[in-house]
Amino acid sequence: MRRTALLAASAALVAGVLAWPAGAAPSAPAAFVHPGVTVSQGQLDFTRSKVNAGAQPWKGAFDQMMASKYADLNRTPKPRAVVECGSYSNPDHGCTDEREDAIAAYTHALAWYVTRDERHARKAIELMDAWSAVIRDHTNSNAPLQTGWAGSSWPRAAEIIKYTYTGTWANSGRFATMLRTVYLPEIINGSNSNGNWELSMMEAAVGISVFLEDMASYDKAMATFRTRTAAYVYLESDGALPKTVPSQNLNTREKIVKYWQGQSTFVNGLSQETCRDFTHTGYGLSAISHVAETSRIQGQDLYGTDVGERLRHGLGFHAKYQMGAGAGSRLCGGSLKLGLGPVTEVGHNALANRLGHAMTNTGTLTQRGRPAGSNNLFVAWETLTHGDNPA
Repeated sequence: MRRTALLAASAALVAGVLAWPAGAAPSAPAAFVHPGVTVSQGQLDFTRSKVNAGAQPWKGAFDQMMASKYADLNRTPKPRAVVECGSYSNPDHGCTDEREDAIAAYTHALAWYVTRDERHARKAIELMDAWSAVIRDHTNSNAPLQTGWAGSSWPRAAEIIKYTYTGTWANSGRFATMLRTVYLPEIINGSNSNGNWELSMMEAAVGISVFLEDMASYDKAMATFRTRTAAYVYLESDGALPKTVPSQNLNTREKIVKYWQGQSTFVNGLSQETCRDFTHTGYGLSAISHVAETSRIQGQDLYGTDVGERLRHGLGFHAKYQMGAGAGSRLCGGSLKLGLGPVTEVGHNALANRLGHAMTNTGTLTQRGRPAGSNNLFVAWETLTHGDNPA
């Protein structure tokens, strides 16, 4: 039954019958830009020129990437027909293997672009082909999140290989079918769990839609993303209480405060998961930055909208505490669980460097964290690709 439902949802996507919510304008471009998932051709060219010139921080970031396990040319793919992921990846039946093979494919795609060493392009293709030949489903409680995480890395790799590699990728159509039939149906309808789930799922859905050139699913994912972002990071302009996702029925102050981890005082930049921990909050903020970056490449710059404002305040708020500012008793009862992760480069580059916003805390934390590595889930090498990148 589950497989039939997935295929039915996929058929709906292919037919293009998915519509955006009433009042939401379509977001898809008339023609998709490639490579266009998180990183653009211009950004890749800038990165390549800086690395080849030995300029910092890009050369150091490239060396870090190349020294990682993800750049190993001897890596053997570990695909599974069914990836089973429980809460916190317990059980882990292929979960780590899938995420890390996807990151490795993206890593080798970047390595190919910078070095033009075809061995890296072929390794990326080997990884993508191995999974597209085998995987059929994701199961257990973490299936939507797992699909979102792996599904965020796959299209980044695929975009670079399909549109910049001068060799052949005979199975690119099969890879597209995998994304369309195994990944997209699992994520496109979103999640009412903690906000980082749906944000990562929409990151994957947007990226997959770009690779598939699927305007209907792009619009549906972007509309869900806009609603969830507004409900994930609070702005004072929202009023006395944070915005909510209608399907969650958070229709009283008591319900909202409970969903916001017991936090009842709301200030600019506070996240729905701040009082849970900074690590999960970092996942959400990172996904927001990735979708905004993809949207900008595709011709709709969300950084100038409330999305950018929420990202700017969210990064600044958490960067301050990540660097050691004390939490008063009105913030999470005075106790914070830090660990934001390597998630600030994309947003900082867009908002501070490109748009000129003062982001002192975020800028300081970004500099301290360079070169930003990988969180081994869906974030990788963002000093290399987005650090002070003007493209």
